[in-house]
Amino acid sequence: MTDDFAGFRPTLLEFLAELERNNRRDWFAANKRRYEQEVVMPSLAFISAMAAELERFAPCFRALPLRSGGSLMRIYRDTRFTRDKRPYKTNLGIQLRHEQGGDVHAPAYYFHVDSREVFVGVGAWRPPAQALTAIREHIHRNPRTWIAARDEPAFAARFALSGESLVRPPKGYGGKHPLIEDLKRKSFIAVHGLEHGDLWDHGLVSKVSGACASASPFMKFLCEAVGTPF
Repeated sequence: MTDDFAGFRPTLLEFLAELERNNRRDWFAANKRRYEQEVVMPSLAFISAMAAELERFAPCFRALPLRSGGSLMRIYRDTRFTRDKRPYKTNLGIQLRHEQGGDVHAPAYYFHVDSREVFVGVGAWRPPAQALTAIREHIHRNPRTWIAARDEPAFAARFALSGESLVRPPKGYGGKHPLIEDLKRKSFIAVHGLEHGDLWDHGLVSKVSGACASASPFMKFLCEAVGTPF
């Protein structure tokens, strides 16, 4: 399946960098064809290739190669509730979500490209209060399973836990709890950095899927916490 994806092109980064400098509707309209060629088409091929890979290690997650409503995230920013009125995102974002739909608070796999960095993300980013409470409680009740997932050698060799944390312990947990630093997390995400040069490599799908597969214990733990199958 990965044979259909030949890698992205260096012109992808050129387009994203130019969009960052010219984040205007008139510029984007004049360069819409470039957006299709450099971002949309190779991204859909990448997503299609990832679908078969997910089936091997995360069959409850979906790679949907659709122009809208699928795994390719919208380039249009929601500017309704922010002072930043720039209309476009200046990155490529691909999210591989749980089969039960976008409203389910299950963790997800994420692939990110911009002019400065490339990375694979896994986990639950800023989950809503109910899901966040469930994850914390699952850690509290299953500390050994959490530590085994968090510190699993193949996962820890690639990924680093990331995201903001509370200054004080969350309600219901004392400051001397042995896992208090984990319980203080607002997000349960981990990030694996790649090089821009990896984008042009025919083996990109294997690198991304291999990283995602190594996160299986971490993702399984989070899925169990929020009550969704892995």
